This record gives sequence, structure tokens and C-alpha cells, in this order.
Amino acid sequence: MLVRRTLPTEPAVRGSASLFMAESERQGVRPSRRMLYVGPERAADHVAAALRVEPGTEVLARRKMMSADGVPVRIATSYLRLDLFGGTPLTDPGFLRPSLQAGIEALGHRFGHAEEYLVARPPTPSEAETLHLDPGEWVVQILRAAYSDDGTPVHTLETVCAASRHVFPIAQVTGADEF
Repeated sequence: MLVRRTLPTEPAVRGSASLFMAESERQGVRPSRRMLYVGPERAADHVAAALRVEPGTEVLARRKMMSADGVPVRIATSYLRLDLFGGTPLTDPGFLRPSLQAGIEALGHRFGHAEEYLVARPPTPSEAETLHLDPGEWVVQILRAAYSDDGTPVHTLETVCAASRHVFPIAQVTGADEF
């Protein structure tokens, strides 16, 4: 099983209700997703830095697993600051309609820019178990930190992909003819 994860994400896909579902369906793969957890969680150092909070600060985590043709391929966790989004509909369990981004914007936060970091590393024991990884198999971690127009960190998405089950095509900037 091999799934493509385009970097940067194409605008038509980025604007869909589910990035993974749209990407997979376009590739002829039968996608599915399952919510694993919604609730408070202590921010790891890299998440805290992206959200501009102290490490260990409780943040809202929304964690889901994605499968392709029945094979687990990704764990995606959205992290949101509780001081901005605690007590809002974003804390509700399950998938948000029409999308998490729409929910963030409905609360008055307009997306301004994002930064994305990609790291290849060995999986944590929990990641290896959830993704059904073989011993020695690595993961690719993508951390996307999104900021509002005024620079407020409004959403951090950590996607952990089974490295052997993904290809990461890199799109060329419009109008450029070389990398």
C-alpha cells in the first residue's frame, strides 16, 4: 500500500473537508478515518514551540487515524490552545462539520500563514502499535503550524506517516521551471 502526500498541499485539496480523504480518493485508494482521542493533553516541546506556550501546558488534542484500503497509514493530531478554544465546539468529540478550519474561522480567527517541518525518525512504541509497523520501520513526522493574520498560533497539525507507505511528491511553484 502506497499513498501520496503532496507537499505543499494543492489548494483544491487543502480546501476540502478532509485532506486525507480527498488525496486518497484522487489516487484511487479507499480511505477511511477514525477519531482516536479528543481532549486535553500536555504539549510536547515541539508542539509547545509551535503554539507558543510553555512545554507541558495543557492543549486540546484531536487525534485520528487514517487507513488506506484497510491499512493504517497515518496518525494526525490537531493541537489547539485551550486559552483560545477551550469550551468551544472544537472540543466536541468526533469529526467537525464542515471542517476544523471552518470551526476555527467561525470563532474569529482568519488563517494568515503556516510553517511546515518534516522529520524522519523511529516511531514511538504507541505509533508503531497504532500503525502496525514492522520492527525497524520508520515514520515521517510533518508538523504544520498555522497562524492567524495577526500572528496568533491557531492550529498545529502533527501528522505521523508510516514512511514505507508514503511518497511525498513536491509541487513546483507556479511559473517556475526548475527546483
